[in-house]
Amino acid sequence: MKRKDLVYQFVKNHTENLTSDEIEFGSGMTTIEISEALNIIRNNVSKELNLLVREGKIAKLEGRPVRYIDSGCLKWKPLSKVVKSYKDETLIKKESTIEKQEDTSKNDHNLFEYMIGSNGSLKNQMEQAKAAIFYPPKGLNSLVIGPTGSGKTFFANAMYQYSQDKGIIEPNQSMIIFNCADYSQNPQLLMSHLFGHAKGAYTGATEAKEGLLLKADNNMLFLDEIHRLPPEGQEMLFYFMDTGTFQPMGETDKRYSAKVRIICATTEDPNSTLLKTFVRRIPVTIQLPAFNDRPASERVQLLKLLLSIEAKRINKRIVVEEDVVKALLGSVTYGNIGQLKSSIQLACAKAFLNSMDNNEEMLINMDGLTGELQEGLINIARNRDELNEISNYLEPRMIIQPKDSVYILDKDSYELPFNLYEIIGDKAVMLKDEGLTQEDIENFITTDINLHLKSFYKTNQLIPNNEHNLRDIVEQEVITLTKEVWKMAEEHLGYKFKQNFLYAMSLHLSSFIKRSKEGFVQIKQNSELDKIILNYQKEYEVAIMIKDHMKENYQIIVPEVECWYLTMLLVSLKDPNNLGDVGIVVAAHGRSTATSMVQVVSKLLDVKNIEAVDMPLEMSPQQAYKLVLEAIRNVNEGKGVLLLVDMGSLTTFGIKAMRETDIAVQTLDMVTTPLVLEAARKTSLMDNQLDEVYWSLKNFRGYSNLPEEKPVLSPVFQQQEINKPKAIITICSTGEGTAIRIKQRVESVLETFIDETIEVFSVSLVGLEEEVSKIAQEYHVLATAGVKKTTLEVPHLSLEELFQTSGDEKVKQVILAQQYLEGNYAKSMDTKKLCEEYLATYFTFLNPRKFINILWDYTEFIEEKLNTTLSNSVQIGLLMHIAGVIERVLFKDPLNQPDEDIDKNSIYYQAIKEANLVLESKLNMSIPESELFYIVKIVDVQNESI
Repeated sequence: MKRKDLVYQFVKNHTENLTSDEIEFGSGMTTIEISEALNIIRNNVSKELNLLVREGKIAKLEGRPVRYIDSGCLKWKPLSKVVKSYKDETLIKKESTIEKQEDTSKNDHNLFEYMIGSNGSLKNQMEQAKAAIFYPPKGLNSLVIGPTGSGKTFFANAMYQYSQDKGIIEPNQSMIIFNCADYSQNPQLLMSHLFGHAKGAYTGATEAKEGLLLKADNNMLFLDEIHRLPPEGQEMLFYFMDTGTFQPMGETDKRYSAKVRIICATTEDPNSTLLKTFVRRIPVTIQLPAFNDRPASERVQLLKLLLSIEAKRINKRIVVEEDVVKALLGSVTYGNIGQLKSSIQLACAKAFLNSMDNNEEMLINMDGLTGELQEGLINIARNRDELNEISNYLEPRMIIQPKDSVYILDKDSYELPFNLYEIIGDKAVMLKDEGLTQEDIENFITTDINLHLKSFYKTNQLIPNNEHNLRDIVEQEVITLTKEVWKMAEEHLGYKFKQNFLYAMSLHLSSFIKRSKEGFVQIKQNSELDKIILNYQKEYEVAIMIKDHMKENYQIIVPEVECWYLTMLLVSLKDPNNLGDVGIVVAAHGRSTATSMVQVVSKLLDVKNIEAVDMPLEMSPQQAYKLVLEAIRNVNEGKGVLLLVDMGSLTTFGIKAMRETDIAVQTLDMVTTPLVLEAARKTSLMDNQLDEVYWSLKNFRGYSNLPEEKPVLSPVFQQQEINKPKAIITICSTGEGTAIRIKQRVESVLETFIDETIEVFSVSLVGLEEEVSKIAQEYHVLATAGVKKTTLEVPHLSLEELFQTSGDEKVKQVILAQQYLEGNYAKSMDTKKLCEEYLATYFTFLNPRKFINILWDYTEFIEEKLNTTLSNSVQIGLLMHIAGVIERVLFKDPLNQPDEDIDKNSIYYQAIKEANLVLESKLNMSIPESELFYIVKIVDVQNESI
């Protein structure tokens, strides 16, 4: 049995008979329980669980720890014991009656007559559709364009039914529907579904298969998300449109013919996503408007229609308060009619739960809406003209009768595949029979409602992208204000801001304005922030200008403390390109070693922020340090300096130089020409910071095509980090409004990620590093996101990265990278052989073959004394340093001991002292105390960093 099947069978056997109550109270299998029971390492279990969840065989339950159950547990099942129904008649019987009524009424009128906007925003579109249907001799192919949720599928169904009503298509047929996105990752399979294939056309094609074109002969084919059809598929399809014939995949001899009317649909711009030759074959393009672009009367009618569908389902009168109608309409941002439908279903489900004892009526009020839906009322209230227009069509209470005539599509991508009200009703009866209070019942079932709806609609969510989608998060008025602030700040300060200025400042101002309107403006002063502002007087002046601008042009009063937060936000958004590049200093032993490497790199890349320091063997460390210090000062352009050295005393120069000059210095040892080349490329051709360059080069292995080595975590560090709970930190100027929105955005991404429980923290720019440090002590921080990058050595997502379409993938990549580090150890390199090669390359007077065993024994002796295992990097560094010590002793040029005292009682000092005695006896030489100091520091510091 395969490992995945073994895991699935174990979960199924232990959870398939769980009741909903048992699931609510924490039953289910955890990754650790499965790992221990099956004796499979945890990360492999996680991987298989991940796949099983994606396949729908098991379900993941949120919480800590994450639990897994057989997916059958979440499907509605008949009651396991006989209880009196919450109504005399079951919903199933009532719905069957309703469905029969619908079936008889469906064909009384064509669907175009039911369509809201037929004499308004959709009038021209319907005329286009009718013309395409009647055009002789076989109609015209059509392309329906519109944003997600705008009703493209509904419109295609209307065209199809109209064709049947007019006798153009046989009434006993159904439209053939195919969504190209279902197979977008497998173009071969996609085209096989569409055109069919011959036996042996590709691996796995064991028999011939008829495609949808043949099945749609004398019928209509609806191709949704046509932009997902690959170019070769588009070419095959437009050939069919021209000739009426096609060849299945792999067929060479025979051509097939079919008479098919084709309707395509897309959310994208056809001129940029479809072949021009393909678009030319579709003469009728029908553009559907977005929900918020339709007149107020139509939007209210659409809401009534969707409520009527729910009223018919539950056979109850639905009463909706006026503010609820406004809130539901105002909550529609990116998802159009589809989003409105999901919001209405959520509101109705909660109202249904609260009206179980009322067989006639169900009330939806503001208290029954989620916080997100309630914000819709605030959104719509911001536009007075729109609010007044909508109010003209509303009564204090909207009453929807279940007998109202409505049309429900048989296939609707926004239609739930289960009867939500039946689930609520039966579960409420069962819980009540168990003696639970009404409050407990509501809590349990509300969780259920959210679970069902969230899992169903998550695939229909869109992610804000660029300025267009920023309007889905903040008002256009705020975006306009932000652009004015942006221009004002750059003109006054004389420098540019990062591209995420629009996102960061818009979110901050939107949050402040909202808090201001609600009376939650912070006026308490912050002494720590007050001190920080003293260093940024110019930015503070701009914040005052912003304050005055908002008061004069937008009648918004800004308190003093908000100016402080604006100052810090301006500072954090300053474009780092205003500074120069990261400087590079290459220092190496030998008369021209460093110079040779720099010459090669300078010829290849024409870089100017790099200097070489050669250290001949006769040069003292003190002389070398002065040269390195001078070079650091020469190449520093404000972003710090990367010091690339080979070994020995040179490795200690960076920290010392940083203390003397206040210039940020990061040091990398064992320098090679490829390493210098990569460092120069990153610093001169990319907008990188010193720490980013340093960490990207720390595991650089050259440009060869050898398999990439992943960074190896030391066992101690690995164990410490794996045992910590995981976290992501979101950052804004105050740690409140904007950070909360960023947090919500991150959490929405994490909900779709399998098998991870990750805490999301919101923090302010004030005391940022201190707060981040505290979190990092308790949590393993995977990434930061927001207006400023911290010094924490983890990936950072800017606001625009997070809110763009690729934001999901970037967050997922962070988590997957961490899983890789947890579950996979890089194969150990042949460290001893590598050290021998380094000795041969960098040392003139040491015979690598003779000395390698002596030096290797030295490092192993220290490992034994410290009762630890040194990582490859620590062991190599120590071995190479000792080689340098030996050469310096031979040339009688040892390092001078610094002023800092050494702790002779430390375990490192004692272990190295003993190791030196052994080494001295083997080589008949004496290692001075000053050299001992540096050896202790290497082992001590590097072990602390493990």
